[in-house]
Amino acid sequence: MSVCLTGKHIYVQFIDDVAGKTLASASTVIADIKGTKANLAGAKKLGALAAEKAKASNITEVVFDRGGNQFHGRVKALADAAREAGLKF
Repeated sequence: MSVCLTGKHIYVQFIDDVAGKTLASASTVIADIKGTKANLAGAKKLGALAAEKAKASNITEVVFDRGGNQFHGRVKALADAAREAGLKF
């Protein structure tokens, strides 16, 4: 589970490193939650949505790659929401 933060958006990808393919993805740009801002509330929504998409792709356990960002604020909110939705880190 790779997380990328920008000033306007948050992106999450579930990547199979061995095959080099993206298995599932979610972001604040997609139609499901379009209009959601890249703040704490948006990170929580995106974390729950990303966990649902991962489960739909039969992904239950991930390694969390925070992309060099510190584990607080938006990154922590996203991770906590994904955990609450059933994803294991």
